[in-house]
Amino acid sequence: MAKAASGIADKLKELYNLQLIDSNIDEIQVLKGELPIEVSDLEDEIQGLSKRIKKLEDAIADMDQEVSAHKANMQESTMLIERYEKQLDDVKNNREFEALTKEIELQKLEIQLSEKKISDAERNKEVKNVTLSETQEKMDAKQKNLDVKKVELEKIIEKTNAKEAELQKLSEEAKENIEDRLIKAYTRVRSRYRNGLAVVTVERDACSGCFNRIPPQLQIEISHYKKIIACEHCGRVLVDNNIAEKLTEKYNAVS
Repeated sequence: MAKAASGIADKLKELYNLQLIDSNIDEIQVLKGELPIEVSDLEDEIQGLSKRIKKLEDAIADMDQEVSAHKANMQESTMLIERYEKQLDDVKNNREFEALTKEIELQKLEIQLSEKKISDAERNKEVKNVTLSETQEKMDAKQKNLDVKKVELEKIIEKTNAKEAELQKLSEEAKENIEDRLIKAYTRVRSRYRNGLAVVTVERDACSGCFNRIPPQLQIEISHYKKIIACEHCGRVLVDNNIAEKLTEKYNAVS
């Protein structure tokens, strides 16, 4: 169980201190930007293109086998035609002659059919080879882009890892001094907004989180530290500039 701060002012200080630390962690994530997502997306695209290339290569290999099979059929049909034509010299009646003539015509048709299928397969193979070449070029370009992005990301990670780890440790230590219910509320509000701000100041009579006006009476209540006050519009905890300025100055001096 986390330790409770002794008073409202202390609780607000601890919350704002935690916000300062977490905001710095957020800044590091912004520094990394979209690079991790871009790297992941490129890796997925390359994996997809690699699978497509494999399918194209397999299809081309199948076409080569098909062409070889048809060429073998043509060779066999040619040999049969030669055999039947020789047998024509020895026929003894019209029935044998017609039977051999029919077989010769059938084999010629087989050769024509194989020639057509070979022609079709070669055309399809040509189309597949063009697609394969284009897909390979596309994958190579994406791989080069990925390599560049990875180098950029590694440099940023190398530069920020130590600082981020230090801040994460400070964040965990800061949470130990805050009540569990406040941590839960803080985390919930933080996750609600892209800028991760759950504890904010009043600037120019307005919430610096959502910029809605804060009534003068409520500003007085905030400065008296009698209770923790949240913005009625965005739910962020409001602290006065006195606490914010001191903690910010202290935090900047340490960091």
